[in-house]
This record gives sequence, structure tokens and C-alpha cells, in this order.
Amino acid sequence: MTTFKAACVQMRSGRSVDANVDDAEALIRAAAAAGAQYVLTPEMTTILDRDRAALLDKIGPEDIDPSLQRFREIARELGIYVHVGSMAIRLPDDHIANRSFLIAPNGAVTARYDKIHMFDVDLSGGESYRESATYRAGDTAIVADLPWTKLGLTICYDVRFPALHRTLAAAGANVIAVPAAFTKKTGEAHWHVLLRARAIETGSYIVAAAQAGHHEDGRDTFGHSIIIDPWGKIVAEAGDQPGFIIAEIDPAFSSSTRQAIPALLNQRDFALPAMPQVGSFVA
Repeated sequence: MTTFKAACVQMRSGRSVDANVDDAEALIRAAAAAGAQYVLTPEMTTILDRDRAALLDKIGPEDIDPSLQRFREIARELGIYVHVGSMAIRLPDDHIANRSFLIAPNGAVTARYDKIHMFDVDLSGGESYRESATYRAGDTAIVADLPWTKLGLTICYDVRFPALHRTLAAAGANVIAVPAAFTKKTGEAHWHVLLRARAIETGSYIVAAAQAGHHEDGRDTFGHSIIIDPWGKIVAEAGDQPGFIIAEIDPAFSSSTRQAIPALLNQRDFALPAMPQVGSFVA
């Protein structure tokens, strides 16, 4: 396994698909010029809009989506892997997928992943999110091949579910991608802790590209795109403005970390005995 350079693009996507793709392209090109061989964009790269009707009006099926075609052309021109963290993709019967695409240097889509866990929550202060009202959840974990290693695919809220990351690592992923649009409130409290925990417990690199700032649909996202090594060390981090970060990834370090702390191998199945019902204890 050889080393490679990975980059995270940090964006502030709005309601204009064309403007968002322009912004993403400029940052992908800048990251490639800095030596990135794999570039990850955030969740909802092409549009951030909580209005379901407006969202449906601006997106299309995967096979004719012009944004995806443009990203494929960018990957082919630059000769790099472009990982579109996620896009809203129209499904039959007006359903929508929150879908990630890994695009190879020849422009081919080599992996797709639909976000499994839906963020449904009411926050203090009146903020409310119901992803399940807009998006159809996926049900399949995905590990993709890169020339240097295997890559596990996740999206945003998935980071709160360790079993998914353990499954990806056990299937051979030395790097796990976490494109996100974390809210500012939850990001300030949990972003770093969760991502470092996922890196440490799986012995994986975490590459997390984020949305950042105040968006046209009214939401505020945390930013702080980050790359973390398998020991839990932050090796690159952005602030709260659009831009990109880049770091060298050494898959061999993931392997040696897993040998030093073999948590994946030491995992054991266990039973949970039935608990007695209240009032059933014998004196």
C-alpha cells in the first residue's frame, strides 16, 4: 500500500445548483493543483434546500443529472478521484435519495451510497429537521476500491452509528469518508469527538468534508472539515469558511495501528440476559 494525498472541499451550498457546482469545481481544481489525488466534497454539494417541492423542481434522475455529468468530466480532465459527498437524486414516484458518488479518473462512477440514517430531530430554539420526510433511506453499506486502499462510504448523521463504521473497517476500509452538513449547534458539541472516536475505534483515517456558514434556506452549518489519522490525531482542519484542506494518507499506518490495538479482531459476540420485570424480585 502506497501513500496518497486526500483533500476535503468545504462549501456553503445554496439554492442554485449551477452556482454550487461552479464553487465545487473551483475548489476541486485548487485541491488537485495542490497535489490531491482524491477529493471529497460535502453532503448536499449541489443544493441545500429544505423546501421539498423546490428541491424536486431542481433535481433529476441520476442517469440524466447534468451536475453528475460535470463532475465526471472534471475527474476525467484532472485525472483524479472525485468523491461527490452527496447529491439529491430524484427517484421514481417523486422520492429523493441522498446519494454519494465516487468517480474514477476515467470519469466512471465506481461506487454509489445512499445515506442510511435519517436525521429527524427537534432542537431547542425552534430548529427542526425531518430528513425522512424528504429522503428515502439507504440500506446497504458500501466499501469501494481506490488504487491505494479501500474506502468506506458514509454521510453525515451516519457518524453517530459506530456499528456502520466497524462494519466498513472489518470489510477492509482503511479510510472512511464522512461528507457532512452538520448543524452549528451539534457540530460545536460533537463534531470533533465523534469523528476522532470513529477513527480510534476502527483504526481508520477519517476524511470529513463539511458545509460551513449561514445558508440560503436558513440553516447554519458548523464547517471544520477535518482529516484524522488512525491514532485519532487531527492532521488537517478547516475553519468556518469555504476552502479546502489536504493531507497525506498512509494506509500502512492504519494497518499497523490495528495491529497495535486489535479492537476489530478482539470484538466478541455476547448475550444480554432478560432483565426481571419490576416487582418480580424474590425477597
